[in-house]
Amino acid sequence: MEQLDWTPEYFLYETTRPHVAQITINRPEVRNAINTPAHKEWSDLLDHAASDDDVWIVVVTGMGDKAFCAGRDLKYLSRIQHASQEEKRADDDLMKTVVKLIERFDYPKPLIAKVNGVALGGGFEVAMACDLVIAADHVEFGLPEPRRGIYAGGGGVHRLPRQVPLKLAMEYLLTGKSMTAIRAVEIGIINQVVPYSELDQAVDTLIDEIMLGAPLSLQATKQAAMRGLDRPLGEAFYGDYPAVRAMMESDDAREGPRAFAEKRRPEWKGR
Repeated sequence: MEQLDWTPEYFLYETTRPHVAQITINRPEVRNAINTPAHKEWSDLLDHAASDDDVWIVVVTGMGDKAFCAGRDLKYLSRIQHASQEEKRADDDLMKTVVKLIERFDYPKPLIAKVNGVALGGGFEVAMACDLVIAADHVEFGLPEPRRGIYAGGGGVHRLPRQVPLKLAMEYLLTGKSMTAIRAVEIGIINQVVPYSELDQAVDTLIDEIMLGAPLSLQATKQAAMRGLDRPLGEAFYGDYPAVRAMMESDDAREGPRAFAEKRRPEWKGR
């Protein structure tokens, strides 16, 4: 994997195993809430992982066992609101360079949320923006924004009705109540619940299964599935997907059938 040429201040960026980048929000003192400089850093780390051909899967998690991500750092936001015009402009200019995870509707690589703690508001929206979610059994999910006089504008009001039955989505959106991790599995909003002590192993097991596939096949599968979601079936079926074309032209597309014929495990190169 390509090494970072800077040291993150608000995150840890680690190679937890070959071809896997883990991005850990390292702000436990504020329940892993994100201020503007942290948003910028997170955006840069996501860009780095996306452009690194040696990264096949990205895991997102938080530090500690209390909170996955508390969303926007409201204390920081309040300070900026009362800051000088110069500071406000600097903050606005920095945010203009950010592409948040919740806004990355076409992120090329599989994203796994390893939910280590409470995921309310923006934290739940981050989890829903990932492709797969495994949570510790003490975690709660929810979008309490209406109880704060606001709404789940970080994608929650749009993603939740697309990921669970509408009536259930509206129940949680309008009441702002939380759900347990067990309930989240029951309604299909997350994939798996395990004890906190088993969270790392559960994510590793999932990664093992995913990495049986070729990395370019994973990217092609994700792109075709996600871009085809809002199209009529026939249009989606015959759609043109750049990642599919790249996959078909790859060495791995030849290695897969060859390995099957030779009754051996394929050796993926990611090209």
